[in-house]
Amino acid sequence: MTDPAFVTVATVAELSPGEMMYVEVGDDPVCLINLGGEFYALNDICTHQEASLSDGEIVGDEVECPLHGGAFEIRTGAPASFPVVSPVDTYRVRVVGDEVQVAPNG
Repeated sequence: MTDPAFVTVATVAELSPGEMMYVEVGDDPVCLINLGGEFYALNDICTHQEASLSDGEIVGDEVECPLHGGAFEIRTGAPASFPVVSPVDTYRVRVVGDEVQVAPNG
């Protein structure tokens, strides 16, 4: 069954555990992350300064911004380390068959 609220952005095989990639959902830049076999999606733009989180790295259960080393919790988007003080938007994610799907916010 297809839900128009979700957009297919990748296949499960494209993103191994511990990896992330840049995708677009509508007009939103999104960082898609495979954390231990579970998929999460965060807005790709750091809330501290405009840097692409998908260019950063995964450290434990956080994604670290490549610009100043601030980090966000992958599961919630909450700030995890300074200089980040504002959360990043999260998106609903589901896996249907071998497709990873993300719902646009709004």
